[in-house]
Amino acid sequence: MNQQSHDPTLWNADLAPSDASQRTWDWRAYAALWVAMVVCVPTYLLAGGLVSQGMAWWQAVLTVLLGNLIVLLPMVLIGHAGAKHGVPFPVLLRSAFGPKGARIPALARGLVACGWFGINTWVGGSAIYVIANALSDGAFHGAPLPLLGIDPAQTVCFLGFWALHLYFIKHGTESIRWLEMLSAPFLLLMGLALLAWAYVQADGFGNMLSTPSQFVAGGVKEGQFWPTFFAGLTAMVGFWATMALNIPDFTRFAKSQRDQIVGQALGLPLPMALFAFIGVAVTSATVTIYGEAIWDPVQLAGRMGGFGVVAALFALAIATLTTNLAANVVAPAYGFSNLAPGRISFRMGGYITAGIGIAMFPWKLMESAGTYLFTWLVGYSALLGPIAGILVADYFFIRRTELVLDDLFRHDGRYQASNGWNWAGLGALTIGVLPNLPGFAHAAGFVASVPALFDGIYSYAWFVGFALAALVYLGLARRG
Repeated sequence: MNQQSHDPTLWNADLAPSDASQRTWDWRAYAALWVAMVVCVPTYLLAGGLVSQGMAWWQAVLTVLLGNLIVLLPMVLIGHAGAKHGVPFPVLLRSAFGPKGARIPALARGLVACGWFGINTWVGGSAIYVIANALSDGAFHGAPLPLLGIDPAQTVCFLGFWALHLYFIKHGTESIRWLEMLSAPFLLLMGLALLAWAYVQADGFGNMLSTPSQFVAGGVKEGQFWPTFFAGLTAMVGFWATMALNIPDFTRFAKSQRDQIVGQALGLPLPMALFAFIGVAVTSATVTIYGEAIWDPVQLAGRMGGFGVVAALFALAIATLTTNLAANVVAPAYGFSNLAPGRISFRMGGYITAGIGIAMFPWKLMESAGTYLFTWLVGYSALLGPIAGILVADYFFIRRTELVLDDLFRHDGRYQASNGWNWAGLGALTIGVLPNLPGFAHAAGFVASVPALFDGIYSYAWFVGFALAALVYLGLARRG
């Protein structure tokens, strides 16, 4: 590449294509990345959310597995661009949206990650807080602080866990790689140990795993399986829809295409299904052990007592850290860097993400959040699905996987479109999102009712957005 021809408002060393010395990620690194991201509190809760909707445990676990097999396809396809050309997600966007227009979807992806960053940081801090109280017989409980609404020890634990992220932000993606490689086997072992503990303590997994689906004849929700299934499937796809977009941020360091494909195929679908099963099986066992279903793993760890609470919560804190760094720091760090490359590096973008994570008061966000699966997950999948569809359509059908790297860093290159704005991409994004807005407004409680058609469309939000935006983009781009 000719660095002298690059516009300084589009280029910095972090956004530049990776060179041979940076391509250190093999298939084991990608498999470890996914295992370390999969083992987290939200994954633990996924199957439980579907069981609460009326599914039998095996239907819930299969829905999780199928959703992750589906999202694996765009993950690998979009990851192809990173492995081939070495560019991160915000730079890849310039091909379909223009150098200026790319900032809109990059920022949208980044802000979703900031929300998740704050939530996961609060979960990790909560684990540390429970450990401290378990070891001190509750000595750290206190009165809530004014404005914050949490006690001093909770505040210190949250800030301490938050500060731990800053070390890895400072040392970049290579430090994240070795953390994921080290933690993945440990997290898998701890998950299986938790499963074994529950089985032994309850002398089996209890009644929940023998409870039939509520959708069968005579069930509470007889004949209502498919609407629930497709809404749940869309939520499962939405769970990693964020990573399906910015996966080039990681595949740009791949040794080969094979490494990123094999590693992701091994690391995502089956571990997701396994950990979802662990969540529902352990929760089933808690009915026998404690007399009630305990879905929250932090609360469960607190009930274990003795060394078990420390081990379980330490594992939970590590799991939260590895997921948060990979899924919720890298994308916004590159996204913020893309806004002003001359002033914002990857490191500074990560620090901005961490700052937003504090400013959003994530404990308050979690208190006021609506239904997790069908509002939050489906809602943002309605936004991210169209972006994924446009990227796949542009990269494979318009560009035929060929990109002129120098022009991605110039305002006057072949991707400049209309003064830096590619209206084909922006128009397709708008049209891809629009059909899902009425259903989202209804699900979120903004409106009392909408025609049933829109609720039906919203159940397939990611799929509708992906397909519609891709088709519209192909039509507009070829006409242009």
